[in-house]
Amino acid sequence: MPKPTTSTARTHWSGSLFEGSGSTELATSQVATFDVKWSKRAEAGAGTTNPEELLAASLATCYTMALSNELSGDGHEPTSIDTAAEVTFVAGTGVTGIALHVTGDVPGLDAAGFKEKAEWAKDNCPISQALKAVPKTLVIG
Repeated sequence: MPKPTTSTARTHWSGSLFEGSGSTELATSQVATFDVKWSKRAEAGAGTTNPEELLAASLATCYTMALSNELSGDGHEPTSIDTAAEVTFVAGTGVTGIALHVTGDVPGLDAAGFKEKAEWAKDNCPISQALKAVPKTLVIG
C-alpha cells in the first residue's frame, strides 16, 4: 500500500474581507509565498493571487500528470503536454465551472485516442475527483 503524503499551505490574513489582505505560503515545498486580497477575486491583475488561481494551478498540474501516466501506461509516452485550467468564480455563488485546455504531442496516437485519454484524466485525476461538484469542460487543441 502506498504511503500517504500530506501537503500544507498556510494563509495569514489581516483586516476585514473587503479591506484586508494576506499571504499564502506553500509550506511543504517552501517554494513560494503569494499575496492575496479580496479584490483580486473580482479583478484580474498582477501582483496578488486568489484561491481560484491556486485551484487552477493545482488542477492543471494534477490533470497533466494523470494524462501523462494514462498515455504512458497505454504505450503512448507523450513528448509533451500543455494544460491550462480556467476556474470561474462568481461572488456570492462561488466556483461555477472549470475549463481545461490541453494540447499534446503523443507519437503514434491519433486525435480520437488522445481525446479519450484526455477525457479520462478530466474525470479521474485526484484533484478532479475532489472537485466533482464543479462542472468541467475540456477543450483540446
